[in-house]
Amino acid sequence: MTPGDRNLITDIAGLKVGQATHARIKSGVTAIICDEPAAAGVKVLGGAPGTRETDLLEPHNTVEGVDAIVLAGGSAFGLDAAAGVQDWLAEQGRGFPVGPHRVPIVPAAILFDLINGGDKNWGDRSPYRALGNLAAQSAGPDFAIGSHGAGAGALTATLKGGLGSASATLDRPGLTVGALVAVNCLGAVTVGDTPHFWAAPFEQDGEFGDLGPAHPFPADATDLRIKFRDLVSDGAPVNTTIGVVATDAKLTKAQCKRLAIAAHDGLARAIWPAHTPFDGDCIFALSTGRADTGPDLDVFVDLCAAAASTMARAVARGVYAAHEEPGDIMPPWSARR
Repeated sequence: MTPGDRNLITDIAGLKVGQATHARIKSGVTAIICDEPAAAGVKVLGGAPGTRETDLLEPHNTVEGVDAIVLAGGSAFGLDAAAGVQDWLAEQGRGFPVGPHRVPIVPAAILFDLINGGDKNWGDRSPYRALGNLAAQSAGPDFAIGSHGAGAGALTATLKGGLGSASATLDRPGLTVGALVAVNCLGAVTVGDTPHFWAAPFEQDGEFGDLGPAHPFPADATDLRIKFRDLVSDGAPVNTTIGVVATDAKLTKAQCKRLAIAAHDGLARAIWPAHTPFDGDCIFALSTGRADTGPDLDVFVDLCAAAASTMARAVARGVYAAHEEPGDIMPPWSARR
């Protein structure tokens, strides 16, 4: 497997990404816009999720395609972002046809970034619907990773979090997989107190520093580093990693769900610990079908493995990119001790 041209989820033909970031509140929105309705699935493995329209994606339910997926900060307030994206899609005449009406289908997931130091005193109306609309308007093939969009105010246990993306082209039969993720986990993405990423075995072309795996493996590697431990002790769900895995392979809704399940292995490879009771870990899967071929079972195994490795890379890329930028709200990852 090799990265696509952009090494972004938009290497999947038929997808665009738009973002809106609010610097004062240290939060934002990332919208994945499908050129045509795409088959989709979802899997939630965190114990504290915040989502919209996930039941609709179950394979036994009626609607076959979605128009967009939204990732947002803001905790439950951020679910308003999907309405802003829906407004924009409606203006374009997009949506599921119901008689004379069209209803844009926009599943969404949010992360908790309310106590990251940003000014959340937004009055009687949160800004997320407007941010969602702005994100949809800006959608295109190129977008920034790091402290942008849904990852603008994200944090991990030890470092600043961020928005990451990666892609991979399969050797056979030329299918592409892409991942997009906002990393705001309870745990850590680096090994112990080293700068080496847990996702290092999957790195491609030095995309997150080319440091390789930690060697020798530190004795404290598996010690738990917990973000906001005092709040967690009080039972507060103040974390979450949310993402999307996508392919141009032609998949059913059931296969999309299986792809989302496989992509969660990427979180487990890149974050220690993952899927805790205080994370809302949620991954959507999209199939644009642009390759116009559905994989046989043998190739589908490769596709699922690529979903996991590409998601792991996206996690590390998001955090790495957040620390290449000025204005960090935590010390640079390479200097932390």
